[in-house]
Amino acid sequence: MKIFTHFLPLLALMAALAMLSVPAFGFTLNVFGNANMDDTIDDQDISYVKGIIDGKENGSELADADHDGKVDAKDIDQINHIIQGDETTLTLIDTANRTVTLQMPIDKIVAVTDDSAEALRVLHATDKVVGVSVETLENSIYLPEFSQMPNVGKWNEPDIEKILTLEPDLVISYRSATPKYLEPKLNGTGIPAVALDLYRADDLRAEMKMLGYIVGRTAEADRYLQWFSRVTDAVNEKISAIPEDKKTRVYLEGASDLKTYTKGKGGDLACTMAGGVNIASDLAGSYPDVESEWVMLQNPEVIVRLTQPSEMPCGYASDDPSGFEAKRREILSRIGWSNITAVKDGRVYMLLYEFGASPGVPVAIAYMAKWFYPELFSDLEPQAIHHEYLNEIQGLNYDLKDHGVFVYPSEMK
Repeated sequence: MKIFTHFLPLLALMAALAMLSVPAFGFTLNVFGNANMDDTIDDQDISYVKGIIDGKENGSELADADHDGKVDAKDIDQINHIIQGDETTLTLIDTANRTVTLQMPIDKIVAVTDDSAEALRVLHATDKVVGVSVETLENSIYLPEFSQMPNVGKWNEPDIEKILTLEPDLVISYRSATPKYLEPKLNGTGIPAVALDLYRADDLRAEMKMLGYIVGRTAEADRYLQWFSRVTDAVNEKISAIPEDKKTRVYLEGASDLKTYTKGKGGDLACTMAGGVNIASDLAGSYPDVESEWVMLQNPEVIVRLTQPSEMPCGYASDDPSGFEAKRREILSRIGWSNITAVKDGRVYMLLYEFGASPGVPVAIAYMAKWFYPELFSDLEPQAIHHEYLNEIQGLNYDLKDHGVFVYPSEMK
């Protein structure tokens, strides 16, 4: 199946943008030592701490680099060590708002989620991983580096005994799972757990930068952030001019019929950043089931079905689009749906779920932007963005021309 088109013009544009001076990424790096509360730890933070000591600058929580309760010359020493990459401790505030102090360097990591495994591969830090989740092992086609690693259970049912036998320096899991499943059971073992989702479009940049500091791969993190920002900024520049009442209304369907996404969930965030209005945004619950008649009454202009390989053959392990084709045909033929604008206009699309909730989420944003506003994004080539993510950011050698099932229809309408 051919899903890859000529992408050199877009890559040339992205390369030109990369040569420009890169502005601040627009988030706060929650690592102690980031005294001026921007997105990196550098000489400016040393100057800021000196200003605090001299009474010329206001204090900040993160200025206490060694986390001893006061700002003094020892914090300048700690910041210097962080900049040089030879710090012996690193204190941070993770995505679950937990303050965690790590003993550095981090050489052995248990990744209890497939998103953290993928993120570590993005940072070229797979050599530090000593244990992975069931979800990672089940995704061996896409994440083959981890296929022979010890199994530490599911993200919501971690095998604590197995984790302890691996003697890791760090365990990574989701913000919802870390305080519930890891923290109570690892307490007193000396093994720290850090909560990082590493799939949400709103937190990804901050989390990837923090992870870069944790594993000593800040240059790789910056490269990812530059790619992320080039893609999302290019999309945002155009959709920001669209009045809210003129934006495309979208029905997102999850990996089962008539299940959708509410505000703040991975699929919703990707849709919103692509300029879509999620018709289910304000419904109760996280992934509620909806009635067919409700979708008909909402009359979306575009329908996007996010699908997983567990539901039908798709992704990196399949070259057969028949499952996507059959599901799209079923959606188009649902009783009463022929009057939905999206169905009448043929704007029903199949998308691999992992793009909507993973470090690769800019790929989903690009596809959705193209589907929502085909004329506005006539020059946008999501396949090229996908190619760059796999081959330039992750360092793989993957040919998208004839392999994989990621979207359907494969040609943009």
